[in-house]
Amino acid sequence: MRESVRIMRFAIVGTLNALITALIVGLLMHIEGEHYMIANVVAYVVAQIHNFIWSKYWIFPLDADRKKNTIWHEILFFACAFAVAYAAQFLFLLFLVEVCGCNEYLAQFLGLFVYGGINFMSNKWITFR
Repeated sequence: MRESVRIMRFAIVGTLNALITALIVGLLMHIEGEHYMIANVVAYVVAQIHNFIWSKYWIFPLDADRKKNTIWHEILFFACAFAVAYAAQFLFLLFLVEVCGCNEYLAQFLGLFVYGGINFMSNKWITFR
C-alpha cells in the first residue's frame, strides 16, 4: 500500500476517533459534570478500541506470510503505543490547562494532534509490521 493511502486512511480513522473522543468528553463533562481528566481517560480508552480494529484491518493490513507479529503481540504493542501516545497527550493537556490556563475543551482538541502523531508512528514502525 502506498504511504499516501495509508496516511489518508489514518486521517479518516483519526477523524472518527476524534469525533468519538469529543462526543464522550462532551457528554461526560457537559452533561454528567465529570472532571476533565476523567472524561479524557474514558474517551481515549473507548476510541482506542475502535482504533485498533480499523488499524489492524484497514490502515496497516498485512498478508499472513509477511507478518512478523502475532495478534497477541499486536495487542500488546498497540497497548504500549497507546500508553506512550496517551501519556504525551495527557501531559500536554495538563500543561495547557493547569499551567497555561487554556480552555479545557480547546486543550482536549489540541491534544488529539499530539496523540495522533505519536500513535501513527508507533503503530507503523512497531505494532503492525
